[in-house]
Amino acid sequence: MTGTMIEQRKKIHPHKFTLWVGIGSILMMFAGLTSAYIVKRSQASWLMLEIPIIFWYSTAAILASSVTVHLALRAMKQRELMTYRRWLVVTAVLGVLFLVLQIAGFMQFEAKDIRLIGAGSNASYSFLLAISGLHGLHVLGGVIALVVITIRAISSSVRNYNTVPLEIVATYWHFVDLLWIYLFIFFNWMK
Repeated sequence: MTGTMIEQRKKIHPHKFTLWVGIGSILMMFAGLTSAYIVKRSQASWLMLEIPIIFWYSTAAILASSVTVHLALRAMKQRELMTYRRWLVVTAVLGVLFLVLQIAGFMQFEAKDIRLIGAGSNASYSFLLAISGLHGLHVLGGVIALVVITIRAISSSVRNYNTVPLEIVATYWHFVDLLWIYLFIFFNWMK
């Protein structure tokens, strides 16, 4: 290899750099939200959170999706296109399952007559909804990216083994997974 080629291999791809800047911004946003949660906890009207069991199932779904996106990336690097496509679809399905389980969890609050927003609501549950809802929007963005990559992988007649798009989506997906784990532990610990 020439010196120029070695230097180019050491450089980070511009899209990966942009992803890391975005991840830093998202981390700062959630750090601010969880800090505000801690500050608001000292209010006299604060209620102790009762996290529905279904949130444990959604956590299992997103953890499993991190494994499947890793398997998709590994299959892509090994040029196993059918396996790669299959794991992408499974990851997207698990992402949708996570979102559905999250919505079902919030519907359980409503079934227990716990107001999440508006008149009669409590800040503790409103914070849970706001923070989890923002996380859910980030997961939805990841699901959309997975669907786009999957459609490209399935519809393309040309075999393209460029792993950069999948590496970016996989990194983002692992990030939203880890972010949920942090939030899940935070909400269970900071009741």
